[in-house]
Amino acid sequence: MEQLLQKKFGFEFFREGQREVISHVLNRQHTLAMLPTGTGKSLCFQYPSYVNNMRVIIVSPLLSLMQDQVEQIKYRGEKSVAALNSFLSYQEKKEVMYNLKNIRFLFISPEMLNVREVRQELRKVSYGLFVVDEAHCISQWGPDFRPDYLMLGKIIKELGSPVVLALTATATAQVRKDIMEKLQIQDAAQCIYSINRSNIALTVLTSDSPEEKKSELESAMETYPSPGIIYFSSKRTADELADYFSKKGFLTSSYHGDVEQDQRILIQQQFLQGQLNWIFATNAFGMGINKENVKTVIHFHMPSSVENFVQEIGRAGRDGSNAQSILLYSKGDEVIPMQLAESETPGSSQIREFYRMASARHDTNTIQQELFLSDTQMRVLLHYFNEEPSPGWENKIIEKLTSRFLAKKKKIVEMKEYVDNDSCRREMIYRAFGEVPVNQERCCDLCGLSKPAVQERPDRNAQSLGWLERLDQIFNRGGQTESK
Repeated sequence: MEQLLQKKFGFEFFREGQREVISHVLNRQHTLAMLPTGTGKSLCFQYPSYVNNMRVIIVSPLLSLMQDQVEQIKYRGEKSVAALNSFLSYQEKKEVMYNLKNIRFLFISPEMLNVREVRQELRKVSYGLFVVDEAHCISQWGPDFRPDYLMLGKIIKELGSPVVLALTATATAQVRKDIMEKLQIQDAAQCIYSINRSNIALTVLTSDSPEEKKSELESAMETYPSPGIIYFSSKRTADELADYFSKKGFLTSSYHGDVEQDQRILIQQQFLQGQLNWIFATNAFGMGINKENVKTVIHFHMPSSVENFVQEIGRAGRDGSNAQSILLYSKGDEVIPMQLAESETPGSSQIREFYRMASARHDTNTIQQELFLSDTQMRVLLHYFNEEPSPGWENKIIEKLTSRFLAKKKKIVEMKEYVDNDSCRREMIYRAFGEVPVNQERCCDLCGLSKPAVQERPDRNAQSLGWLERLDQIFNRGGQTESK
């Protein structure tokens, strides 16, 4: 196996978990793999494609990541790769659809996969492997539930039942069970590895006011080494603070959905090249930043779940060196994710009126506007209505969405417990995933971690890398001999 790994990917050995996952896939076993962030999940579907010379379809919910993944594969020399999502123009989509037979790796959004015409074209092509990236999105008990994912089990059968590889970095036992049921792969091999990233030290800093929190952030940026990512729940706050610290001499930029795609690519390249030291990102877009040597991850706002928190701090220390997670908390921070959870849940009267109007075949735009439903609310209700529009539907959905909201609320409370914890923060994360705690020397601020236990931060104005080295870093090679 190592011979092909070296020849095709330039790596001398597999990372933890890769060989096991690949072996199951090559044996035509459906597989659920939970691998920590930074362990190179993409190799688990790229490698089998070359061994069995098969096309692979990869479903990903992160539109911000898709083009990066495509470019990384192209940089390795593979030209038969494409993405199919809402970012493309009509003509670009048409070109991809026309060339499906010539595309080895097709990245597609779940929303696009739910378009009937797209599925009709996909059925004309043979796929040997169906990859579900961020598979926890299919579970109603997961923090990132996406209703469009619920159709995947049916779509897999439509495409001739190829081997299924479900990938995630963070899924509790309940979520893993839900993933296999929804994808109809109950007999799947499970490759479950610990979520613990032992090289990332954990710290929580509390403050009493927004101004004090801003001061804590400045102190953290001066104390802990860059490069670093700072996560925000608010695009406006990310913009304001990026501008504020930029004027104070920090090399910063904000990075979120309102930033134009060309500008996002430029910002990410500047960050990879060391021209920016700190990225102020929203949670979804911060996950699209792929840089091996991130030293520090700071959360300015409390995440909505321990699962999201673990995934986001996993951007740090991917090169194996020591890194730091700092969560900045001020009283009432939990209100933001709670309000977001409430805003995503339609009220009982909205659900009943939706059922009446949808049953009378009212236009969906009219329904959404008259009932003041958000895009997320409308998407959820439409999915459930199309699934089972039977008498008593509204009562079933009210019960289902109430359970979903209570599950989200429980996740937020669990995250707050991480902040309030007075024993060991890492143990609390272990418990959330049902893992047995393992003692380690470098752990968290509650276990005696009194100062930044990471390497000295580089000079803010360090020289830029040579252009060849820059390209290597941009496309995640960096001269490494370990698989990505």
